[in-house]
Amino acid sequence: MFRRKLLALDHHQPDAFDAKDEQQFRNMIVWLEDQKIRHYRVEDREHLRNTESREWPKAFVQYLEDLGCPYPTDDPPEVLVDWVLGTAVRLEYGDNVAIYQSVNISQPSGASADAATSSENPLDKFDYDSEEFKVGLMKAAELLKISPRSNDTLTMLKAVSTVISNRMSKEAIAHATLQAAKPEGYSIALDDVVLGFDTGDHVTNQAARILRLLHIHDLRELQTKINEAIVVVQSITANPKTDSRLGQVGR
Repeated sequence: MFRRKLLALDHHQPDAFDAKDEQQFRNMIVWLEDQKIRHYRVEDREHLRNTESREWPKAFVQYLEDLGCPYPTDDPPEVLVDWVLGTAVRLEYGDNVAIYQSVNISQPSGASADAATSSENPLDKFDYDSEEFKVGLMKAAELLKISPRSNDTLTMLKAVSTVISNRMSKEAIAHATLQAAKPEGYSIALDDVVLGFDTGDHVTNQAARILRLLHIHDLRELQTKINEAIVVVQSITANPKTDSRLGQVGR
């Protein structure tokens, strides 16, 4: 997902980076700031460099705001680090524009050209810049309830991919199915709860009613567990296995 940008930035391990690994994620942000972006002065990078600190998330949020990140800071780490990588690539190109403009791009020939045009990967056959693809991508984002915060097709495609991976895996579907199978509760007005006493203060009475409801909920859970234990014991005692050799008749 990030390999091309890391290669463009001359990262030493472009294939090994895992944005879901918290420590790798933090180290990558520090590396980008120290080596490529350099938005802060060296002495102002201490909070960002201290990746073991509990305050690091706050420093990272401040860093995103200082860079002008358009995405909410609670977005998935893959989205945030991808934006920071894109910023680093843009700055890297700006620093070396003369070098990149002097590069001649030649078309592949021979076997390499045939391999490029006859790829078996169906994703290679998409025209990612076509209006038809963009419209389809936006419809997919709408179905997944992803806000179109960016006109960048690649960014939106990564966001859709992240949501599908996190919410439509076998584990996520199994968890959602289990939650849907649970019986729904019903609403009850707090004033309808019988308290049994009066403290003389309305707010205190309401708090006592809430505590009473929580206590009843705990008692119901306890009763359910007791019932489950009784069922297990009855399944054993209802069909006992005896050893007839131990039986005696008379004295």
